[in-house]
Amino acid sequence: MTVDYSLLGGAESLGPAKGQEWPERAPRRTFAPNEGENPNLHAHKVAPMDSSDFLWLMTEEPHRSRRQAIMKAHPEVTKLMGHEPLTKYVVAGVVSLQIGLSIYLRHTSPFSPWFILCAYAIGGTANHNLFLAIHEITHNLAFKGIAPNKLLAIFANLPIGIPYSAAFKGYHVEHHKFQGQDGIDTDLPTRLELLFLNNVFGKVFFATFQILFYALRPTFVRAQKLTRWHYLNILVQVVFDYWLVTTYGARPLIYLIMSSFFAGSLHPCAGHFIAEHYLWDGLEQETYSYYGPLNVLAYNVGYHNEHHDFPSVAWTRLPALRALAPEFYDNIPSHPSWPMVLVNFIRDKEVGIYARAKRLAKNG
Repeated sequence: MTVDYSLLGGAESLGPAKGQEWPERAPRRTFAPNEGENPNLHAHKVAPMDSSDFLWLMTEEPHRSRRQAIMKAHPEVTKLMGHEPLTKYVVAGVVSLQIGLSIYLRHTSPFSPWFILCAYAIGGTANHNLFLAIHEITHNLAFKGIAPNKLLAIFANLPIGIPYSAAFKGYHVEHHKFQGQDGIDTDLPTRLELLFLNNVFGKVFFATFQILFYALRPTFVRAQKLTRWHYLNILVQVVFDYWLVTTYGARPLIYLIMSSFFAGSLHPCAGHFIAEHYLWDGLEQETYSYYGPLNVLAYNVGYHNEHHDFPSVAWTRLPALRALAPEFYDNIPSHPSWPMVLVNFIRDKEVGIYARAKRLAKNG
C-alpha cells in the first residue's frame, strides 16, 4: 500500500543516487508551490546532515541577490513598500482583548482548567500575535516615523508582561543584516544547545521552552548597550505590571505571563519559529515560507522568504509580492503546516538543533 505522506506534511522521499547507500530517509517535509510534473524535485538530494555540527556555508545569504533580481525584473515592486495604517488598530484590539480577559479572570484560580485553556487557546494566540506585531513594527511599518513605531511596540508589549520590544529591535535588525553569521545572528542555536539538546528529549525541551531560548540566548551571545528606549520599555512595563497587580491582584499578570509562555511553546502558531530557518529534506535552503491559514493570526509572517527579500513590504502586501514575482517564489520549497513542523522537528532524526546554516562572522 502506498503511504500518502502529504498527510504528514510532504511527499514520499527519494532513494539514494545510484551507487550510494544512504540509510532509510524520513518522509519529505516540504514542497515547492509549483513543482510541475516532478513532485520530488527538491527532495533528499544529498546524504543526511552530520548531526554533530551545523552546516557551515561560504556563500552569501540568499535574500540580497534575489531582492536585486526581483527589483530588476519587477521595478514596480517599490509600490508595495511602506507602512500599513491597519497595524495600529489590530494592535489596539489585541491589547484590549488581553488586558480585558486578564482582568475578567482575576477571580479564577490559575490552576483551573478554564484559566489554563484561556491562557493557551486565547492568550497564547493573542500574545503570539503581539510578538509578531512587534516584529512588524520593528521594521517601522506601522507609522512613517521611527519614534511612533517604537512607542507602539512598547504599547504592544504590555500584555506580554516582560519588557522586550526595544531589545528585540536591535537583535532582529542584525538577524536580517547578518543572517547566519555566527556570534551576530542570535536567532542561531549555540554550540552548547547543540551538545545538550540534540536528541528527542532535548528537542521536546527546546520546542516547549522556545520562548526562553529566544529571550535569554541573545544576552549570552551578544549583549546590547542599553538606550533610552530600553529604559522606557522597562519603565512602562514595570508601571503597567505594578498597576495591574495592585488594582486587580496577581492573577491577571499570571494570565499574561502564562499566555506569553504558551505563545512560544507547543502552540500551533509557534511552529513558525522552527519553520522559518531550520534546514529540511537535505536542502541547503536557509529560509522557508508557509502559505496556510494561520498567517491570518500572525501578520503573514509565514511569507518569510518574501519578508526577508523585502523587509520594507508590510504584512498586508506580502501576498501581493509573491503574486507579483511567481517565477522567483513558486520554485522554492515551503512548509504546508506549522503544527506539523513541531511534530516533525521532534520525531524526525534528520532535523535537530544542528539543522541550521552558519557563516563565519565578517563584522560585528
